[in-house]
Amino acid sequence: MDGIDHRPRPPIAAIRLHKQLEAVWGTPPGWARLSAVNHNIVGRRFILTAFVFFGIGGVLAMLIRAQLATPRSAFLGPEVYNQIFTMHGTVMMFLFAIPMFEGFAIYLLPKLLGARDMAFPRLGAYGYWCYLFGGSILVIALAIGLAPDGGWFMYTPLTSKTYSPGINADIWLIGVTFVEISAISAAIEIIATILKLRAPGMSIDKMPLLAWYLLVTAFMMLVGFPPLILGSVLLELERAFGLPFFDPTRGGDALLWQHLFWLFGHPEVYIIFLPAAGMVSTMLPTFARREIIGYGWIVVSVVALAFLSFGLWVHHMFTVGIPHLALAFFSSASTAVAVPTAVQIFAWLGTLAAGRPQLKLPMLYLLGFFSVFVIGGLTGVMLAIVPFNWQAHDTHFVVAHLHYVLVGGFVFPILAATYYWLPHLTGRVPRHSLGAPAFWLILIGFNLTFLVMHWTGLLGMPRRIASYGAETGWEWPNLLSSIGGFIMAIGFALFTVDVLMHWRHGKRCNRNPWGAGTLEWATATPPPSYNFASLPLVASRLPFAEQPDLGARLAAGAGYLGFVRDQALETLGVDAISGRIEQIVRLPNRSFLPFVSAVATGVFFLAVLFKLYLVAVGALVGVIATLLLWAPSSGGRCDRGPLPVGNGKTAVLHSEAASPPALWALWLALAADATAFASLGFGLLFLWVVAPNWPPPELLPWSPWGTALTIAGFAVALVASYLATTRRILARANRREAALVFAGLGQIGGLVGCAVIISAAPDPTRHAYAAVTLVMLLYAGLHAAVGLVFSGFGLWRSRAGFISPARSLDLRLGAIWAGFTAAIAVTVVLTVFGLPLLMRTTS
Repeated sequence: MDGIDHRPRPPIAAIRLHKQLEAVWGTPPGWARLSAVNHNIVGRRFILTAFVFFGIGGVLAMLIRAQLATPRSAFLGPEVYNQIFTMHGTVMMFLFAIPMFEGFAIYLLPKLLGARDMAFPRLGAYGYWCYLFGGSILVIALAIGLAPDGGWFMYTPLTSKTYSPGINADIWLIGVTFVEISAISAAIEIIATILKLRAPGMSIDKMPLLAWYLLVTAFMMLVGFPPLILGSVLLELERAFGLPFFDPTRGGDALLWQHLFWLFGHPEVYIIFLPAAGMVSTMLPTFARREIIGYGWIVVSVVALAFLSFGLWVHHMFTVGIPHLALAFFSSASTAVAVPTAVQIFAWLGTLAAGRPQLKLPMLYLLGFFSVFVIGGLTGVMLAIVPFNWQAHDTHFVVAHLHYVLVGGFVFPILAATYYWLPHLTGRVPRHSLGAPAFWLILIGFNLTFLVMHWTGLLGMPRRIASYGAETGWEWPNLLSSIGGFIMAIGFALFTVDVLMHWRHGKRCNRNPWGAGTLEWATATPPPSYNFASLPLVASRLPFAEQPDLGARLAAGAGYLGFVRDQALETLGVDAISGRIEQIVRLPNRSFLPFVSAVATGVFFLAVLFKLYLVAVGALVGVIATLLLWAPSSGGRCDRGPLPVGNGKTAVLHSEAASPPALWALWLALAADATAFASLGFGLLFLWVVAPNWPPPELLPWSPWGTALTIAGFAVALVASYLATTRRILARANRREAALVFAGLGQIGGLVGCAVIISAAPDPTRHAYAAVTLVMLLYAGLHAAVGLVFSGFGLWRSRAGFISPARSLDLRLGAIWAGFTAAIAVTVVLTVFGLPLLMRTTS
């Protein structure tokens, strides 16, 4: 033992308890604010930054409408116009919608679940800085005239080096990939938090609906974003090094980019919609003054919607020459997605019909959501029908449909959510005086803009054109759309003024001004940095509605963990299904390290952008080093055993638990990793089957030494890593450290084996086959390098006293990584040597 008295202290006065908690959980003002990792601060930063980017995207939209208001307009030249409409889509999709959802999730989830923070506060802070820096790269590029100009979908070959020779396309590829780090980080953090950091007693069927929506959305992000990241990496490799993944003259295919993009792009629509729908499911029962109807059916429909959304990506590619059978399948799937969406809409309408609705300001925006989103859904069904899709493809009809779905399905709910949760952020209630006029201006302006745009599309006006002739008959519809756009912009400006005025002049309110039943309103408003002075026991879906005095009792320390132990940040971890208390999760405190790691990551991406590859390698080493520096504050140097958590219960620390959040995080990261690798395999098979100029002129020769070294190296690493976690070896420091040394040597052997195979591979710039083969081998080699870091890290943790039979988390993480790396290596070897055999057999 370390000599510290770990027994909980006797009950203390509530004020003293709050002072102690604030001393531990609070963040100092001034420059120290940059070190904040608390979810209240990080969530607010995400939301505020996303609103700023929304304003930038809105200004770009007004420039587009000004250009299209009159025929043959000279307001913007074609080059500037291309940059502006590309950046409008990019900003709204990547810098507004997803980060806004992340911000609300990070701010609300711990409170909804009855926890004190997210599972990985430093990861959340790192994700925010990556988002800010990556988004800033794109906006600065626009300001200096170097913004991407190939559309937010970046179709090849338009964006290949031949047709986009500058760095504009590189900026999109680098900037968006940088931002996607934030999205993947947020997805892992959200899933781990929902599954492990709920209040005791909150079984999975008692979770708030918003948590269900966020859980499903986060899983979709884990599977949906890796294809885009992989596609961006491949396109950047083609542009920078001439590897021809998308060049049909050298065995590539431009359609591969479309498949990878829309594998992400169509689920992206639902990734944006589902969190907003979760907010609707949270707010609407409050104003209907009754519990929502069909909780179970809604959960099932959300899961079904997620599955169906991944079967729809070809929905965007009906005109590229898809076989009729595939067209029929994807058309049916696109139509079927209306069913789970309708289930939710009928559940909301039924709740309103069975309740006693109140027309408060957030409810007004929810009514706007209903009217706009349903129209978008109906036009979506029209576009799912192949003959109509062929007629309307790439016209303004599609633009109108997209905006009805996204503005109706996301922006209106977000505006409602902003007004709904503003009292939680500020302790003040919003007013009708400006909020209601803003709503009507937005609703009228939006419909005037985009309802008319359906008509323009049916008249045949293509999207993405900078000007048109007066003889086309499009001038009056376009003028009306532009007038509507500016009316809508005035509405958004009024909304912004209202929120800013509310912050200073809103009427102060008590806790829970709307009469909601969910746990976030059991905190003080605005909430303290630790949310709850003690954690609740949950026995129903609406605990605060059934126990109106719950907030006061928790504030007095009557719940779990109503004390401060060892000056540590503690919250409870539970069983993922039952909600039974399982562990005490100790969270890291404020630190500049996430900021420093994000800066190093930014240097890496900028160095790649400007082709400074030596600097990039140095920056990558810096990123790894700073990430490793996060570790010393985690875990402990002695076994603690079960510790009291209050109310007669005990639990072990997460470092001694069987299923700590870090273990879930690694599995989730590997799921995203496996998706990226599967996308690469899909790309290779797609090119083999579809692309011209196959089979390639030169195949990978058999490499017995390289293969043997690769397989033997990864096998040694796998066996040694798992041996290090077995009880007999784990209990003896010299044995487990020897096993870790062997694991590291095995990873080095695998790395050398991959290098030997690569040295014999054909020139990767001559054919897409050789290029994909090279990337696959590099993929395995990169995993070996990371595995080496895991082995070294485990060795250091063992020598520093963080490892024991009870505290083996670091070694278990390394063993899982070694197993995954071995699986990747075997798959790569089978693929790169098996495919030539198949091609020889079939040719």
